[in-house]
Parts: sequence; C-alpha cells; structure tokens
Amino acid sequence: MTTLLALDTATEACSVALLHDGKVLSHYEVIPRLHAQRLLPMIKDLLADAGIALSAVDGIAFGRGPGAFTGVRIAIGVVQGLAFALERPVLPVSTLAVLAQRALREQGAQQVAAAIDARMDEVYWGCYRAEQGEMRLFGEEAVLPPEQARLPAGATGDWCAAGTGWGSYGSRLPVLTSGEPQVLLPHAQDLLALAAFAWARGEALPADMAQPVYLRDKVATPKAPQ
Repeated sequence: MTTLLALDTATEACSVALLHDGKVLSHYEVIPRLHAQRLLPMIKDLLADAGIALSAVDGIAFGRGPGAFTGVRIAIGVVQGLAFALERPVLPVSTLAVLAQRALREQGAQQVAAAIDARMDEVYWGCYRAEQGEMRLFGEEAVLPPEQARLPAGATGDWCAAGTGWGSYGSRLPVLTSGEPQVLLPHAQDLLALAAFAWARGEALPADMAQPVYLRDKVATPKAPQ
C-alpha cells in the first residue's frame, strides 16, 4: 500500500501527517515562528509512532501556499531536501483547499469559501465544492481586499466560511448562508486526504517541481513612511 507523508507550515499552525498501511497518523501544533525548529522533529516522531523509516515513504505532500512567505519557504526547503535525498516525488496542495477539506471533515460542509488573512489589508481567497469526498476549486484563487471577495458566478446553495480571513475581516467579506464562520487553520491530515486523491490520479511531480504559490508578488511588509 502507498505510504504518503504530508506537512504544512503555511500559517501559524505546523502539522505533519502520515498515511501508512491504510491508517492515518498526524501531529498538529499552533506555534507561530517556531516551524523551522519543530518541523523535522515532528516528522521524526510521526515516523517513530508508525514504526517505519523515512525510506518507506513513497511521496511527500506539502502546503504550497498561499500563506506566510517564511512558512511556505520552510515547507518547500524541507520537502525538496527530503524528496531529493530519497528520490521521491512531491505533491503540492493548495493551503486554501486544505482549509476547505478540513471544513468538510469537521463540519460536513459541501461548499466552502476559504479566506486566509494575507496581511496588507487583503485576504487569500478561494471557493471549493466537494466532489466524492474531495474539495475541488470552483472559480479561481486570488489575493484581494476583503470587499472584492465574491462567490464564483453560478454559485448556488449554502456556503460555509472557513479560515483566519473570516476572523480578521469577517464584517467586510461576503455574507454567506451557512452558519457562523469557522476560523480554522490548515491541518496536514486534510492535506494528506487531498494528496491521496492527487496521487491516485498520477499527479505526483519531480522534487524540483516543489514550488510555492504566493498569489502576490509583494511578499514583504512595506516599510512605514518616515
């Protein structure tokens, strides 16, 4: 059976998950600015819990963004290092899709508008619909001011709101019809679920294709006026 490792450091949360022998194990911590110190030990502990060596991993999935610049780079660096050393393929997964998948797992949400606080008075925005247990992008992902966020053309039915963008800018984002916004962070368990679908479709990539998706060119906070 396929063994997949998944990791995500794109937000304040740092998490890893492993699919092995049909079972899922995961570690999840909310540790702002400590991802670089904790990620590799978390992977080591997870493999120890499963009783397998790193060489048993068939592919490595990761949160490719959008998210915090430094956090996404940490994931890319670790994934490329491991994938090149092991000669294993990689599976990039959208951080927004991971949020939507978590809302599906925890809330049963079938349609999710995911928003991550992008700073600079903007949100990372993406809308997803469940198709046979997998959250698929409906429309396009974007970074934009909260007031410009919209459900895609043709959207109908109830939509669930998920992500930190709703906590920071909820009053400026669209009014949705399905309950209170869920201020969730991405979890590697849900990243792993999406990666398993991608793996089954043959979408794994060579290690050098592990690239970030920021959605914006400006990745540094502008200096304050003097």
